This record gives sequence, structure tokens and C-alpha cells, in this order.
Amino acid sequence: MTEKNSKRNLLKSMFLKILLFLAGFSSYAQQVKVSGIVTDTLQNPLAYANILALPENDNEDVRFAITADDGSYQLGLSKNQTYNITVSFLGFTPYTKVLTTTEENLIQNFVLKDNPDQLDEVTINYTPPIVVKKDTITYDVSRFVTGEERKLRDALKKLPGVEVDRSGNVTVQGRKVTKVLVENKTFFTGDSKLAVNNIPADAVDKVEILDNYNEVAMLKGLQDNEDMAMNIKLKEDKKKFTFGDIEIGAGIKNHYLIHPNLFYYSPKTNVNFIGDLNNRGIKSFGFRDYLEFEGGFGKLLSDASSYFDLFNSDFARYLNNQDYIANTNQFGALNIRQAINNVTDVSGYIISSNSKTDTESHTINEYLNNEDPYFENRTTTNNFNNFFTIGKLTLNYKPSFEEDFAYNSFIKVTNNDSKGLINTINPIQNNSIATNTDIKTLNLKQNITYSRKLSKNHTGTLEATYTFQNDKPLTEWLTNQQILQGLIPLEDDDLYDILQTKRNSAHNVNAIVKDYWVLNNFNHIYTSVGVNAAFTNFYNQDLQQLSNGTINHFNTAGFGNDFGYDFLNTFVGLEYKFQIGIATFKPTLYAHFYSWQTQQSEDKSSQTKALILPQFTTKIEFNNSERINFKYSLNARFPGIEQLANNFVLNNFNSVYKGNATLENQLYHTVSLNYHKFSLFRNLNLNLSTNFNKKVEHFKNVTQLQGIEQYSTPVFFDLPEHSWSVNGGISKKINKIRYKLRSNFNYNDFYQILNDDTHLNISKSVSSTVSAETFFKKLPNIEIGYKKDFNAYRSSNVSSNFENDGFFAILHYDFLSDFIFKADYAFDSYHNKSNNTKNTFDTANASLFYQLEDSPWGFEINATNLFDMRFKQQNSFNSFLISDSKTFIMPRIIMFKVAYKL
Repeated sequence: MTEKNSKRNLLKSMFLKILLFLAGFSSYAQQVKVSGIVTDTLQNPLAYANILALPENDNEDVRFAITADDGSYQLGLSKNQTYNITVSFLGFTPYTKVLTTTEENLIQNFVLKDNPDQLDEVTINYTPPIVVKKDTITYDVSRFVTGEERKLRDALKKLPGVEVDRSGNVTVQGRKVTKVLVENKTFFTGDSKLAVNNIPADAVDKVEILDNYNEVAMLKGLQDNEDMAMNIKLKEDKKKFTFGDIEIGAGIKNHYLIHPNLFYYSPKTNVNFIGDLNNRGIKSFGFRDYLEFEGGFGKLLSDASSYFDLFNSDFARYLNNQDYIANTNQFGALNIRQAINNVTDVSGYIISSNSKTDTESHTINEYLNNEDPYFENRTTTNNFNNFFTIGKLTLNYKPSFEEDFAYNSFIKVTNNDSKGLINTINPIQNNSIATNTDIKTLNLKQNITYSRKLSKNHTGTLEATYTFQNDKPLTEWLTNQQILQGLIPLEDDDLYDILQTKRNSAHNVNAIVKDYWVLNNFNHIYTSVGVNAAFTNFYNQDLQQLSNGTINHFNTAGFGNDFGYDFLNTFVGLEYKFQIGIATFKPTLYAHFYSWQTQQSEDKSSQTKALILPQFTTKIEFNNSERINFKYSLNARFPGIEQLANNFVLNNFNSVYKGNATLENQLYHTVSLNYHKFSLFRNLNLNLSTNFNKKVEHFKNVTQLQGIEQYSTPVFFDLPEHSWSVNGGISKKINKIRYKLRSNFNYNDFYQILNDDTHLNISKSVSSTVSAETFFKKLPNIEIGYKKDFNAYRSSNVSSNFENDGFFAILHYDFLSDFIFKADYAFDSYHNKSNNTKNTFDTANASLFYQLEDSPWGFEINATNLFDMRFKQQNSFNSFLISDSKTFIMPRIIMFKVAYKL
């Protein structure tokens, strides 16, 4: 047995032993069930009454429950423990009782009396740790924290029913928080990452969880919105006061970190500043933050074409990239909000980043030709300089509950340049290609929304948006060998210098007017009228700069586009929303009338089309914590301008692309089914979902492949393709340990048109993760997990199979009152079963933080990539290419940091 296999088996054995230990630890202290009914003195049940169980033993957790519509409740309490039970309901005198649990389940009913002083001014000294109303949960943070928490994320983890993952995503009772507010105002973009990682924990007084949140209060219950917001209430001494912290760090090999967080809040003025300068590879602004800037994931996903265009953009790929061999970041974010008067607010933020990044990857590419597979070894290095500034200015005017107006102005400026080197070794060539790119983009967006209560039964909304986009990428390829022979008209030279200029500009106008007609509580009719208009232009020029100073233009070989594309979509929609029992149904019908015009030089073409696109949604809500959602829709997606531009474009050093101006629209069905259940009594969270997509008419690239060089063009394709995914997750907390299981399955079948032959390809993947996490108050807390991945790809004559095994462990230990120790470890074993290659790598990070109680100074020693691992391995697949890649990562970094709390 090899040393790697021995290590792998040892880790599996250790993982199983730890799981058995945790299972044994949690089994000895099972819960007893305390249940009953809460009523008033007339025996009327009280729905949404709060029952709080405060343990006398500091090692036990606070438990709480809310009553159902019939006044019933269930509490899970530890055996042989004493609790102070408090039952409260608005307008009634709170009832308290001391309860000692036994070995058996208990039935305990409560009767609340009217509070005769409820309308008078009274002083109530008791503040419950948790107050639960129908759509709001309020946590008194001071009742759960110990004072050792540094950031908001540390405090949130100690609140019952709240979870924070390593990326900064927050879930409450199994549902994801989609917007973060501070003092009822949106914090920067509203994404949770900037808030939980930067707001000091000791500034927080209360945390409010707002279910079914809508920025426009009158639209709550009308719009299908299941957003959950988290509102941070600050301590009184942090209002009209500057607070925050500053971290400064230095390490070996000239590594550094400067990270200031400064906040000022008053009733009328809010100012937030976050800065980050480091060369440790830490990004303060990621792809999720960018999605919030663009309008939020939910809104973008409703327009799939916009989301995927955004996801595949150069800017998004930079934000998503987390693997590099060197990285320097300069980041600053400023958010200001000013109340002009009681009904008008002006707010805005500006976020700017400048980074330098070095990347390196080694890839084995397997090209799936009709004949024997063709292999290429490719090494790619890049030096990126990425600069971006994004900003938003908002004016909110809310003169009353019945009227709401908002104006938003957005700007994004990016300037990204890079220098790269590609080395390719394949059966017919051994070549090096130097690349230089310079991409400048400007995006402007103006948006207004207006909502008004028109009458008792009618509410109207208007939303209009204008967007301008201007992209100017320049690309240069340098090589001493000819490339793409027969595809580009190169002239002989000692050094082949190929230059490409692109310009892509677009003006978009969107407007929609909608009327919400409430017939009664169970029947609504919504009508809408809208227009989407886009006026775009695409220009490209490819040429060769010869050593003698002359220019070889490729236009004579069919290259070069000056392509215009005007697109107009007018639509009307009718939605009928009705409720039967616990189920809500909404059939929808949209009638679209499309017209578009293309122009390449003197060639013009105009077309029109009408489509009826139905949708159907159903929500079955068993209670506040259990629901089923179903959605079906028929969707149309029109091509982008580069898919239409019908002259040649040099895509890369080994590919040429040509658009097709005759393309019309794709047509595809989507179906989704989601089930969610959360049980506070059982500490159980269950999520299941499945998504199915069927393309009935779509675009398909026809590819001619010779070696590694390819030419492709899109055609209209009517053979159906399918994708199906199933995702599920379950977590259950037993006493001090939470167990989790997460699995997902993905299936795709799609056609490949390669070298005049059409074949069906199939890809399948299965991934499962099992983990356990402890929640001790005075002992070290650990989280351990094991992940298993299977990936299989099958084309006409090649099958490939990959497997991944992963183990991770995370440790957090607060000890001796003033010390915090954190560590994490991850082990991965990668196996390409097709060629029987195996690889293992493991990474570890650790930190020790010290801060004397009541002292503003803190000190930390931090180490990342302790084992000094240099790469990660992964695989990918498309219609004719399987890639097995090593991506190199940053080396070990050891740093000493000093923190000062204002």
C-alpha cells in the first residue's frame, strides 16, 4: 500500500471514529418534550404567543417556541434541568413559572390574563431574549454572547436558529437571509458578507429577522416575494458616535494587511467605510456582492439570459477566481445615507478595487474527435491588473404608506489588462503564444420605481430602466509559428503579431406598468403592460502587424464586423392568483410581440414574431416553517449580438468564430419543485429541490476541429436536450451537536456537431457531504466533514470518470477568557479513473488571537497554507473537450496582526 493510500485510509478511519464519538456523546442527554396550549381567561387560543425557557445551568441553551393557530406549542428541553419559563403575548400580562424536567414528557398549559395597564406608560424591567411575532423574530444579542466575539458573524452563530457559513451567508430557521439592514437602512449592497465580516460584535444590541420582506410595504402580500431580511439594531452608545476597528498585519516575505472598518450612525446620517489593503489573496468584494449591485440573484435569475451573460463576463470571472500564486488587493468602500426630512432619504455608495494577480495552470486537454482522442498539454500563466469602481446613488421618497418613489443611478467602470504566456504541446506542434489584453468597460444605469395605492382594491406600480454599456477590449497574440493555418490569412514573418480590436455598445430601455387588483383575500388579478428595447452595435477588426511596418488586414478573408442589432419586445400579461385552503395558485399568460432588425454593412434584414409564454406557480404552506413551491414556465431567449454578427472573429489563439444573422429565438421549458421544513422543537431543517430543463428549439455550435484548432458557427437546432438536477440537505441538532447531510445529482444530455457528425453526449455527477458541528460553551468547538464526488462524461467514443474524496475539520476554541484559537484543515484525494492517475493535496490554516477584557488592543498570529501546498486539481467538460487541470495557489504565509477597537 502506498504512503498516499495509507494517509487516505487513516483519515477515513479517524473521521469515522470521531463521528461515532460525537454520536455517543449526543445520545446520553436526550430531550424531553414539554407541550400544551396557551389561552386567555375565556379559553380562546392565543396564536403566536412566545414561550421562552431560560436554563439555570449556564451550559444549557435558551429554548423558545411560538404557538400555532390553535394555541399549541412544543418545547424540547434537556432532562433533569431547571428552567424559568416565560409566556408572553401582546396586551397580556407575562406569565412565569419555574419548571424542572424529569425523564418523562410533560404537558403544561398556560392561561394569560389581560394587561389592564397596556395603554398607560409603564416601565417593564424584563426584556425577553427572543420576541417572536408572525413575521418578525427579535433577538436580544446580549443574552447570548460572552463578550469574546469580534465580528457580527461570531455573535450571529450563538443565536438560536441562526447559522453563518464560511462564505458569510446567513440562514435563519433554514431560510437564507437575502438583505441586511442596519437601523432599518440597507447596508451597502444589502449582501450579508460585508456586514457579518466587518461590523463589530460589541456594537450590536438586537437582531431583527423580517420574513417576507418588501422594501415597499404596500406591496407585501401582492408581489410573490419570500425574501428574508436581517435588521441590525445598534446599542444606544453607538448612535451619534464613531465606532469600528483597525487591523494592521505584517508577515514573512513582505506580506502585509491593513483593514480599517469605521462606522457612524445617527438618526439622520449614516456613514460606513471599509478598507482593505493586503497581498494575502483576500478579496473583500466577490461575485455575490456584484450580483447584489446588479439587482440581486433572484431578480437576475428571472431573466436567465441576463444572468448567464453576467456570469460569463470577464469581470465576473475575475471576481469568482480564488486560486492564484500571488495577489495584491487595494479595496475601499464608502456608504453614506442622509435623511433630508421625514419622508425623503438620499443614499449612495462607491466601491473601488485595484488588484494585481498572478495565475498559473497546467492542463491536459482531451479533444473528442471522430477518430482517436487527441491530447494536448497546455501551460498557462497570466499577470492581471484589475481595476473597477462601482457606485450607486438612490433617492427615496415615501410621503405615506400609499405612495412610494425611488430613483437609482448606477455606474460601473472597469479597466483590466493582462500579460500571459500559453505553452501548448500536441502531436503536431510545440508552440508558445504570448498574449496581451486591455479591456475597458463603462456601464451606466438609470432606474425609477413608483408605487401608489389607487383605491381600496387597486395598487399600481411603474418601473422604468435605461442602461448604457460600452466595452472596448484589445487583444494581441505573439508567436514565432503560424497558427490557425487555413483559417486566418497570415503572411510569413519571423514573429507573428496578431492584433484584435473590439467595440460593443448597447442602449437598453425597459418599462413595465402593473395593476394589482385585489378582489378579496383569496382572489387577485394582476395585469401588466411593458416594453423592452435594445439598440446594440458590435465592431471587430483582426489584423497582422508585420515586422516591416505594414499591416495585413484580415477583412479580405471575411473577417471584421460592423454589425447593428435593434430589438423590440412589447408584451401584455395577465395573472390570476387565488387561494384554496393552504394552497395558493397563480396561472399566468404573457403575450409577446417581437420585432428586430440586423445590419451588416449594406445588408439589412427585418423580422417579426409573436409568442404566447405561459407560467404556472403553486405554493402550499402547511405552516410558517413548512412549504412546497412549484413553478413551470415556457421561456424564449433571443441571441446576443456576437451570435448574430456573420463575419469571422478571432476568438483565441486556436479558435475562430462566425455568427449567424438568421438565428431567431430559443424555446425551452423549465420546471422546479422545492420543499422546505424547519422544526424548532426537533431542531430539524430539511430542504429538497429538483429542477428540470428541456430545450425544444435552441442554438447549437457547429464545430470543425483539426488538432486543437477549431472553427465554429451557431445554427438553429430542433433536437431536444435535457438537464435535470436534484438537491437535498438535512440538518439536525441533538443537544450540543448539529449533524448535516447534503447531496446533489446533476444530469445533462446534449448534442455535439463536430466535423459534420452529430452525437449525443451525456454527463452525470453526484456529490454528497456529511458533517457534524459542536456548540459547546466552555469546550473547544469543532466541525468535521467528509465529501464524495462522482463525475462521468460519455461522448460518442469516449467515456471519462473522475472521483474526489474530501475531508475537512474546523476548530474554534475560546480559552483563558482572553484567547481565541482557530484552525482548519482540508484533505482532497483526486482520481482520474479513465487514465488511472491519482493526486492528493491538503491545506491547513491557523490563528491565535489575544485581547485582554475591556482593552481596545488585540493581537493575532495567523498562518495560511501551513503545508505549503502548491496546486489544486479539477476537471471540466464541454461538447468536444475534457480537461484535467492543476491550478497553482499561494504559498504558506505567516503574519502577525495588531487590532485596535475604537
